This record gives sequence, structure tokens and C-alpha cells, in this order.
Amino acid sequence: MPKILYAEDNEDNIYLIRMRFNLLDAYQLLVAEDGESAIAVARAERPDLILMDLGLPVVDGWEATRRLKTDPATRAIPIIALSAHALAGAREKALAAGCDEFDTKPVEFDRLLAKIEHILRERR
Repeated sequence: MPKILYAEDNEDNIYLIRMRFNLLDAYQLLVAEDGESAIAVARAERPDLILMDLGLPVVDGWEATRRLKTDPATRAIPIIALSAHALAGAREKALAAGCDEFDTKPVEFDRLLAKIEHILRERR
């Protein structure tokens, strides 16, 4: 069962995403509530994919992504940036920081799931 790390500090968002993944029963969902914890969990658990909120406390998602992508142990883990800022250039900025894909919040789960499945299929 693929492991997904969800880096998110909003409890409501965590609840909704956890509920949706639990209903699927096809992924193991790990949660980190700040960027520093996300880095530690990624190093320890080696998830198959990371959903990275860019506005995290302690270490923001931008910096957490940079650190993960420069670490040989975690650089191959695909990261989907999640941001409430759908401004022009946000996607390009996230990709430049090392993210593999970008999606907006509030999360449209079916669209996000399609991106997750596409990335995981490509990795096989």
C-alpha cells in the first residue's frame, strides 16, 4: 500500500483528507503539521509521495521542499505543492522550488487523486 505524507497545519483540512483517504483504503496516510516534522517523517518513513502545504509553520513548505530535494535520501520522493494562492506564477514558483506538481486549496479531491495516481504510475 503506497504511503503518502500530508504536510498540513490546518486541522479541518487534515480531517477531510484523512477521511477521503480512509474511504479509499488504498493508501497509508502519514501527517506532519509543520515543515520540520515533514522533513523528519519523510526521512524516517520514505513515503511514496508528499502532499506539501506551502504555508506551514516552523519551516515553510517552500524550504521543506528545498531541503528534501537536496537530500540524496529523499530527493526522489515526488512532492505535490498545495496552496491557497492560485495567483499567476504560483505553480511555476512551486516547481522551481523542487515540487513535481501543484494543486490549489481548497482541495478538489478527485483532481488531486488523479495527480497522485498519475505520478505514482510514472514511478513504477
